[in-house]
Amino acid sequence: MDDYIKKVRKFIGHDELILNYAGCIIFDEQNRLLLQKRSDCEKWGFLGGMVEAGESVSEAAAREVKEESGLEVEITSLFGVYSKYFAEYSNGDKAQPIVHMFKANVIGGELIDKNNETLDLKYFDLSDVPELFCKQHRDVLDDIIAGREYVFR
Repeated sequence: MDDYIKKVRKFIGHDELILNYAGCIIFDEQNRLLLQKRSDCEKWGFLGGMVEAGESVSEAAAREVKEESGLEVEITSLFGVYSKYFAEYSNGDKAQPIVHMFKANVIGGELIDKNNETLDLKYFDLSDVPELFCKQHRDVLDDIIAGREYVFR
């Protein structure tokens, strides 16, 4: 967790907090979608994470992809902003996570096997995507499948 969020949590405890996240939608040459099996819940989701103080949402998205997958990406466009969601984490923290999802192309790096955030990485055909860990990510997937872009929820 970002040090900034840790500092804020010292003052507000587990009360609801608005958190900004950024993530990427990445396809390979066969038009398969890259997903991450997350270590925090052992379920699949898009690559991404919390925006740190001082960085833009696109910088955060690219940084998180590198940290979680080993891949370097070029952000190509904003896919959507997913903001009307609510979460309660296993430690009792409550939040309204706002996710800025970007389309991105891989420009370097190599897929890692796993690390402390990632149990597995795999490309999926859109017809074969496993259950995703939260409604926010399921809505992103639904928008991809429906061919929507520039989404705001």
